[in-house]
Amino acid sequence: MGCSFSGLNALYDSTAGDVWINENRFKVIRQLGEGGFAFVYLVKEVVNDTSDGGVSKKFKDPSHISDDGTYAMKKVLIQNNEQLQFVKEEIRISSLFNHPNLLPLLDHAIISVKGTPEQNWTHEAYLLFPVHMDGTLLDNAKTMKFKKEFFSTSDVLQIFRQLCAGLEHMHSLETPYAHNDVKPGNVLLTHRKGKPPLAVLMDFGSARPAIKQIRSRSEALQLQEWAAEHVSAPFRSPELWDCPSQADIDERTDVWSLGCTLYAIMYGVSPFEYALGESGGSLQLAVMNAQIKWPTTTLNPKQSYPDALHQFVSWMLQPQATVRPRINDIVIHVDKLIAKFSH
Repeated sequence: MGCSFSGLNALYDSTAGDVWINENRFKVIRQLGEGGFAFVYLVKEVVNDTSDGGVSKKFKDPSHISDDGTYAMKKVLIQNNEQLQFVKEEIRISSLFNHPNLLPLLDHAIISVKGTPEQNWTHEAYLLFPVHMDGTLLDNAKTMKFKKEFFSTSDVLQIFRQLCAGLEHMHSLETPYAHNDVKPGNVLLTHRKGKPPLAVLMDFGSARPAIKQIRSRSEALQLQEWAAEHVSAPFRSPELWDCPSQADIDERTDVWSLGCTLYAIMYGVSPFEYALGESGGSLQLAVMNAQIKWPTTTLNPKQSYPDALHQFVSWMLQPQATVRPRINDIVIHVDKLIAKFSH
């Protein structure tokens, strides 16, 4: 994963094992996850008598204040200027959104650090978010598969509706933004008694202005290369796999990923992941031809979803981006399905 824990003491105030993000102090409780050069920790704000409301006074929305002072903190080890610009861009883009189904960046700090022979990074970024302890949709899918449990049709639609709401916010800004990496691993779920789970879309590291005009072969290849690095393959739209030399790419790349994610809310995986397991199978070919495989037999009657949901997925997974629906069409349709299937 490219870095060791040897430089981790940079994270801590050596006396108390604490982290400062600007003028607010947090105690690290435990590590929640890691990936690449990023680590995610559960932290608790250390509030003393003299502090004036702590970090919460910075929040745009009072609902982001944690009841017990705990938050999620992402720490990124930055090795070069390119990575530094990438993190700064993620911070800038995150600050554009304000929606209950998009994970807000509550505070951030970037500090420069002195390198040592075993520490090859120059900066550390600290990003503070609300914490969702029930994990991602991907985590939930794995647990549910193990327990042979499935979301009800009503919960499938309610989770999906919330993702649509978050994306609709991004797509309808004055400069529309595409998330570019909608997938179960980027959806946080919080289970609520007597209500459908709360779904929050996170990780805006790949988000970019949605509309791109491609006017040459080299621009097309550049976009494909970017997508190969930033957009998860099983959820990547056909035009990002094989971009024409003359094309207008828009936010409907997200609609494709959203269709794959709806399938994954039902069945735990992308509709194209089967191609990875087949000998001679090609994920790209399966995507380009929109070859969706539906589970044929199911031993569990709970996992049989109405045909209307399958048709809904197929409607979003149209290989030709120009005929694919936009997010506002999807919202209208999902609301009709909710009215029909939620009891």
